[in-house]
Amino acid sequence: MRSANAVMSYPRINGIVMVLTGAVLWGISGTVAQYLFQQRGFSPEWLVVIRLLFSGILLLGFAYRKEKQRIWGIWKNKRDLVSLLLFSILGMVAVQYTYFAAIHHGNAATATVLQYLAPVLITCYVAVRSKRLPVLKEIIAVVLALLGTFLLVTQGSIHALSMSGWALFWGLLSAVSLAFYTLQPHKLLAAWGSMIVVGWGMLLGGVGFSFIHPPWRFEGQWSTPSLFAVLFIVVFGTLIAFYCYLESLTYLSASEASLLACAEPLSAAVLSVVWLQVAFGPVEWAGTACILSTIVILSMVTDKETVNLNRKKR
Repeated sequence: MRSANAVMSYPRINGIVMVLTGAVLWGISGTVAQYLFQQRGFSPEWLVVIRLLFSGILLLGFAYRKEKQRIWGIWKNKRDLVSLLLFSILGMVAVQYTYFAAIHHGNAATATVLQYLAPVLITCYVAVRSKRLPVLKEIIAVVLALLGTFLLVTQGSIHALSMSGWALFWGLLSAVSLAFYTLQPHKLLAAWGSMIVVGWGMLLGGVGFSFIHPPWRFEGQWSTPSLFAVLFIVVFGTLIAFYCYLESLTYLSASEASLLACAEPLSAAVLSVVWLQVAFGPVEWAGTACILSTIVILSMVTDKETVNLNRKKR
């Protein structure tokens, strides 16, 4: 006869598999985007607008199946609508574009790792807003984040950057954007749920960004691999990845899900090295380990204080 603990472990295993699946798909989609930018000549602007428009439509379609007419309710509250518009432009568009721009000017590995500085930025923000001194764990996390960033962008040398200035700029800005993206919509998420908020955020962000870069203004070389790459980013790297991560929170705590999501930068780094032959030496791996260790440290903070990245993305 099976023990109660053995029976109860199945939902947990399901949650772990789902969060790892979502994180790995996000990481792979970043590397696929690098392929499109650097080998097929696609522009980050076009890929951002296409990803937001189509992913937004697909997510809202899923939301409608579950919520029916409730998906329109967010438009009836003026305060929620203003908050949604801010989230769409300053959150959704910003986090998508800065991440893809960092990949375009550098590579998926470093772009994804730099974006994972966001939890440290969030921790600092929460400490300042709460008017309290950071605890020891938070101080250690900040020091490790700074050390990891230094190793990642300089290869341990203070005399030169190991990446372009633009790659560093967009990578750091993507971390700031992700911090805003995570913190800003908490009231919206509590009232309407992730599927509705993120779906509308993507669609409105895509419509807004279309005025800057219309989806019909295409740059690059189409081929069968290019088509499959775009479809992968929209369907697997956005819709399925988001769904898996969201569903994993049914079985796991926020801190556990955030910790396991470290598979995203690891998968992006490994695939970039193996597939696209990105140079990623021992110093870069050490920097990556330092930055990812901050997630482990911050996940040890109580759930009440932990800021989770379950509203991500990408």
